[in-house]
Amino acid sequence: MLELIIFAGLAAIVLYQLYAVLGRRVGRQPEDSPAVPTTSSAVERGPDAPALEASDDGVSLTGLAAVKAKDPAFDVSRFLGGAKSAYEMIVKAFAAGDRNKLRDLLAPPVMAGFDTAIAAREAENRTETVEFLHAPRADLEKAEVVGADLARVTVRFLAEFRSRTKGPEGEGVEDRRTAELWTFERHLKSRDPNWMLIHVDAAEA
Repeated sequence: MLELIIFAGLAAIVLYQLYAVLGRRVGRQPEDSPAVPTTSSAVERGPDAPALEASDDGVSLTGLAAVKAKDPAFDVSRFLGGAKSAYEMIVKAFAAGDRNKLRDLLAPPVMAGFDTAIAAREAENRTETVEFLHAPRADLEKAEVVGADLARVTVRFLAEFRSRTKGPEGEGVEDRRTAELWTFERHLKSRDPNWMLIHVDAAEA
């Protein structure tokens, strides 16, 4: 009986040691990793942090660092300020059905979608005006260089505006909150400093 007690005690000690070794969390566990964000690594680390990725011939710049390498004058704050102005201008021009203004700011596929929506509104004999309740919020979501010098920058916009509509049934007022991802594009070697809106996506607020 004494021997059984001794063996049981030894077994308990061995099991405890195994648990202490095998049960210990070593390094980063899968559950420790945060959900993968939609932002690029450069934006995630801050606007001025370099994003690096290994390539066959060494190290190449990616993300925002690649844009700045191609265009050292690129400034995130100034770009976002211009993007907010473009956002308000495009939203108001779309509401007003101002196709001429939109053509200067939108890529042909985006313009085609806007034009279809404007035509549908006109067919229903409706008009709309938009008033922003606050300046929209703009955050850099992603930046990349495609090919030799084509820069693409995605901005997340959060906005609140008041829409006033007139139609056959009368007038209406609606306050809206929107969250969207707008992607702008520009050839960095071009003398034209303007960015073109090439894609619009809904986003989570």
